[in-house]
Amino acid sequence: MSRAPFPFTAVVGQDDLRLALLLNAVSPAVGGVLVRGEKGTAKSTAVRALTALLPAVEVVSGCRFSCAPAAPDPDCPDGPHDTASGGTRPARIVELPIGASEDRLVGALDIERALAEGVKAFEPGLLADAHRGILYVDEVNLLHDHLVDVLLDAAAMGASNVEREGVSVRHAARFLLVGTMNPEEGELRPQLLDRFGLTVEVAASRDPQQRVEVIRRRLAFEDAPAAFAAQWADDEGAVRARVVAARTLLPRVRIEDRSLLQIAAVCAGFEVDGMRADIVMARTATALAAWAGRTDVRKEDVRQAALLALPHRRRRNPFDAPGLDEEKLDRILDGFPDDEPEPEPEPEGPGDGDGDGPEGGPEGPGDGGPDGGGVPPQGGGPEETGTDGTPEPPSTGEPAPGESAPAPAAAGAPEQAAVGAAEPFRTRMLSVPGLGEGAAGRRSRARTAHGRTTGSQRPRGQLTKLHLAATVRAAAPHQLARGRSGPGLVVRRDDLRQATREGREGNLVLFAVDASGSMAARQRMSAVKGAVLSLLLDAYQRRDKVGLITFRGAGAELALPPTSSVDAAAARLELLPTGGRTPLAAGLLKAHETLRIERLRDPSRRPLLVVVTDGRATAGPDAVPLAARAARLLAGEGTASVVVDCETGPVRLGLAGRLAADLGGTAVTLEGLRADALAGLVKDMRTDGRADRRAPGFHHTDRRAA
Repeated sequence: MSRAPFPFTAVVGQDDLRLALLLNAVSPAVGGVLVRGEKGTAKSTAVRALTALLPAVEVVSGCRFSCAPAAPDPDCPDGPHDTASGGTRPARIVELPIGASEDRLVGALDIERALAEGVKAFEPGLLADAHRGILYVDEVNLLHDHLVDVLLDAAAMGASNVEREGVSVRHAARFLLVGTMNPEEGELRPQLLDRFGLTVEVAASRDPQQRVEVIRRRLAFEDAPAAFAAQWADDEGAVRARVVAARTLLPRVRIEDRSLLQIAAVCAGFEVDGMRADIVMARTATALAAWAGRTDVRKEDVRQAALLALPHRRRRNPFDAPGLDEEKLDRILDGFPDDEPEPEPEPEGPGDGDGDGPEGGPEGPGDGGPDGGGVPPQGGGPEETGTDGTPEPPSTGEPAPGESAPAPAAAGAPEQAAVGAAEPFRTRMLSVPGLGEGAAGRRSRARTAHGRTTGSQRPRGQLTKLHLAATVRAAAPHQLARGRSGPGLVVRRDDLRQATREGREGNLVLFAVDASGSMAARQRMSAVKGAVLSLLLDAYQRRDKVGLITFRGAGAELALPPTSSVDAAAARLELLPTGGRTPLAAGLLKAHETLRIERLRDPSRRPLLVVVTDGRATAGPDAVPLAARAARLLAGEGTASVVVDCETGPVRLGLAGRLAADLGGTAVTLEGLRADALAGLVKDMRTDGRADRRAPGFHHTDRRAA
């Protein structure tokens, strides 16, 4: 028997998070919530606890798609329904695992029965299970892009459409979408961020008293879950009743033109793209008024709606952190006259006096919860769940696990301060040769679940993508032997063929950046950082993992272990100092070791090594032969490599080209890395058939391929 969730009203702090969830419970049209924050901040706990506050759902008896008896879905695959038959069930939360397939999300059609019997045998997916409930995606930023697209399309349309080889099924899918993510593990695309109605940034409280209260409540819940839940039952009931009252009041809430002008002025003032932000703000302000027990929208509702609906829509490039300038917001709203004072109406429904309005949240019986101690309504409490219950210890300045200590600079070679990066630019596409089978992305050719059909094969396990022509060809020779007498094709399981498709995969792009004294000229290092930043932007857009190695002085440092967070790599790059000798061999060996470990962790993700250097090796008398041996070691394992030649000036030694030859890759100059220099390079390659033989580790592509 599963244990009851931690009570929603017992969560300490996290006022914005609880408010955003409650507003979506009042008005699902707000569009869901994206919760961003570090681990251990009650994200999952609050979401799972919300179901206990939602009213029971009336459903048609026996309907797998939770149709409402009063208004059943006319397209329901289980229909048509008798509107007189019905019952109730509790609201439920459906969790979407990161590794779920598309068929698990939208549902699966039995293609074999559809071909042989003409029957639409449809097995509902998670979207059907979540209809009229909550669909929760933990670590939504790690979900494959095509699944996020399907998920957000269903949330926007309120329906799910399944198309398989001409067989179509549609059913209603209206749910409260909640996603949680840790920004350290990578950001969502701005286009996907915009599809979430509200966003909330959460962090652990630094107030010792509040942290103590979190510990007390968590331990009390683990020791006696039923008794703890009973202690908070009155508060849960009060908030549940308030949600019902706000839902009832919502249709009567009016939003005047002055409020619409305020919303439009705020969105225009913050230069928000499109009109979705304006619409979401209007819906949120209306829900705030209903939650406060009012039938009119006020300036305070517009301000609160802006704080919840706009931060994630302010990103202008992938490395911008979501946020909103509250002083600017106040200046915009101050340009409008204050609302005329009106007498407060009587509270509607129980629970209106429990302090759980926009400016605060319920903290439990009395003033301070079960222990009677006060809890300041500020900040955010640490995660209440068992595995994430321990708050992050304060930073000690030591390297994180998996990271090496910074390499010391050589004696007598002073370290120079970090310089800023030059303006990034669009780069030419670098890709790994051959055909991979890694995670879906946009860089190298790979066998994928989505893409153009290239052939067919016998299915391994359940059939997911039917190759209709190949199936017909396999079944056709056996029709007489199978006694076919009508127009239908007699198909057996052995005839079915799975379509094989080719698309693009994401790779591990590992940067090895020379930060030695030979790179320390201010303009030179600024250009190098600009080039690496440009490649990081390209990796972000192509859904790659990235890692960063720097080498200078006496050794090499893994500045950032391979991660999906391109933002973290950009931050480490910005702070990169320079100085000392050039331990090129140490940098290449560090890359070899890092890639060896990553192959064990993720064997299907192919690596691309990008070495950014002028090719000099000055760390000792044997530096040059050692670097050549390290390069040949990487080449012997088939590592695709690109050397970005940072050498400048009228006289060039060509050392980066020699390094590229040892790596079995190619060298490209900083100038040649730009996409706008690509057309001339492609023309040169077409007139010189030896180009690919000189660069087996690099694929040159034109703009259309990029």
